[in-house]
Amino acid sequence: MTERSFTDVDRVESLKAAVMAGVAAGCAAAVLLLLHRVPNLGWGAALRSLTSGLSGSTFWLSAAIAGISGGLFGITYRYAVRQDNNSQLKAGVVLAFSLVRGLALVNVAAAVSLRGWPFTVAIAESLLMFVAAAVVLEVAQRQGWVKAVN
Repeated sequence: MTERSFTDVDRVESLKAAVMAGVAAGCAAAVLLLLHRVPNLGWGAALRSLTSGLSGSTFWLSAAIAGISGGLFGITYRYAVRQDNNSQLKAGVVLAFSLVRGLALVNVAAAVSLRGWPFTVAIAESLLMFVAAAVVLEVAQRQGWVKAVN
């Protein structure tokens, strides 16, 4: 087997995939984070909370962390799926990232006492985030904005 060398073009394409997936994941996470605040605060107070004190800081830091996770997902997704049209492989990459991120977010003691719902919610939210990132990457590759790995 011959080892493939990486070129500057490969690095640029990976950077583009990382940025696109990171923005998509960060935006999806921001929407989900905002939706968590609405039941307790209402829309007006939830939106105002994004710019004030610790509440605003935690919101933006959480969205940024999701964006970084999405960027890493984008690079991995680009290399994992290559030019395959294998839907199981694509779904597997999305599910793997969703499980790792979702399970890492959950307080195990709270999840057990609540009969596992926090696990389900965290994984489902991560799944939505990474599906959004994957969709953006699929569209970007079809449009030629990001080249698939050969």
